[in-house]
Amino acid sequence: MARVSSLYALGFLLLILSTLSCTTEPDAARDHLVFRYNEHSNVSSLDPAFARNPANIWPTNQLFNGLVQLDDALNVQPDIAASWTYNDSTYTYSFKLRKDVYFHEDEAFGPQRTRSVVAADFVYSFNRLIDPKIASPGRWVMNPVEEVKAVNDSTLTIKLKEAFPPFLGMLGMRYFSVVPKEAIARYQNDFRKHPVGTGPFAFKLWEENVKLVLRKNPRYFETDEQGEKLPYLEAVAITFLPDKQSEFLQFVQGKLDMVNSLDNSYKDEILTADGKLRAKYQSEVKLLKSPFLNTEYLGLFLGDTTSILQYKSLRQAINYGFDRQKMITYLRNGVGIPAEHGFIPQGLPGYNDSIGYSYNPQKALELLKQYKKESGDSQPRISIGTNSQYLDLCEYIQRELEKIGISVAIEVLTPATLRQLKSSGELDIFRASWIADYPDAENYLSLFYSKNFTPNGPNYTHFKSEAFDSIYQAALNVSDIAERKLLYKQLDAIIMQEAPVVPLYYDMALRFVSKDVEGLGINPQNFLVLKRVKKSKNSN
Repeated sequence: MARVSSLYALGFLLLILSTLSCTTEPDAARDHLVFRYNEHSNVSSLDPAFARNPANIWPTNQLFNGLVQLDDALNVQPDIAASWTYNDSTYTYSFKLRKDVYFHEDEAFGPQRTRSVVAADFVYSFNRLIDPKIASPGRWVMNPVEEVKAVNDSTLTIKLKEAFPPFLGMLGMRYFSVVPKEAIARYQNDFRKHPVGTGPFAFKLWEENVKLVLRKNPRYFETDEQGEKLPYLEAVAITFLPDKQSEFLQFVQGKLDMVNSLDNSYKDEILTADGKLRAKYQSEVKLLKSPFLNTEYLGLFLGDTTSILQYKSLRQAINYGFDRQKMITYLRNGVGIPAEHGFIPQGLPGYNDSIGYSYNPQKALELLKQYKKESGDSQPRISIGTNSQYLDLCEYIQRELEKIGISVAIEVLTPATLRQLKSSGELDIFRASWIADYPDAENYLSLFYSKNFTPNGPNYTHFKSEAFDSIYQAALNVSDIAERKLLYKQLDAIIMQEAPVVPLYYDMALRFVSKDVEGLGINPQNFLVLKRVKKSKNSN
């Protein structure tokens, strides 16, 4: 892969490096180290209260910290909280905070330019999430919380309304980042484009839809195993090319250090049919893979009592009627795991490989015959709503189901329209994804709890089962993960039996990374963590 040295690339790099604070004195061995990636979806806000999607989460993950963090195996680790205890009789967490964490230097703090983080900052930050004037899309994360209290500067307590075992892992979400009230007061709505946090990188400049630059935070509190201060990099530079083909070309030319995920525009260029790097890229590119906590599925709306989808036999016939393995092999170059074993994806406690649907056309025909007898409908017709990105998958399902006698129409919608119609129950069948908000299977099962009917929650299918609701509520009172895992398996088995969804595949997180880059991991939530990344001296 040729490394292109152009005046444009040099000028852009000099611009980035010229923005580095004069207070930052990088070690010579680490000078001129900039990690570059492209965000084709654009960033709408750098305020963690609005970190609702990967485009926003990735940069805010470099700018902010919370009480806890998740490692690449999704284990909860200390962050600003050095330690914690839990009282299961009062549902109260008590966190002891580090005393060496400082906010990024900013004029909002006056002449001193910064100050240390105290427990009251978390009280302020968490209460801000539920402030109607802020209108944070993350307001829901505070639903389990009864009270947040600063006992003193270094002790914070969080009392829950009732037992909710996933809560500790939820605290690793970017919504729960700590922000300073001084910066909010100074910048108000402009905090979205002038963020002040505690993270390994600090905000420097943002020309919306063009570039975003973050610089090394010289006061960052974390160190590596040898005691060296993190981060290693001097800066992070983000561009906003909307076209994925152009993004890939920039990567091939050495102008980007990473490309995230696989797109149809270049999948056959870089990967073989079985998902391996093609030979011409192997000397310059590393392929990082991880099971991704994302289930791609078709949702079947059950809120219309006159719909043919009220017949379970038809819903099950659809599940048996197409080959998920063939779909992954030929349409996604082997990237992904066929979702033949429930709605909970691989990698989470509760995943159950003894349930689900594999390709069985004979069984599908038997169920379709049963449906026709039950309903009197001899020519079942269904319609699937999707966006253009997944049209090839839906067309494959269309062809396969028509082979067994189910007529399928496909409606291609814009992503925004698809979300709106899915939420309002105006689509009989919709293609959707569920990416884990936090690493607990409860997050997936919440889609089928009857109290979560949209718009009050994520139950888009309007599935309702008294047995499911009863076990779901019981699971929330079980703190032991092994016991909770058994209940989760029971819940997923109910979902598969009743078939309000058609699981398609469990996604894979994929990163194509330059071999100049070291220390970049990958995790099942596909979070970008750059504080331990290094680049070789000849990278630029």
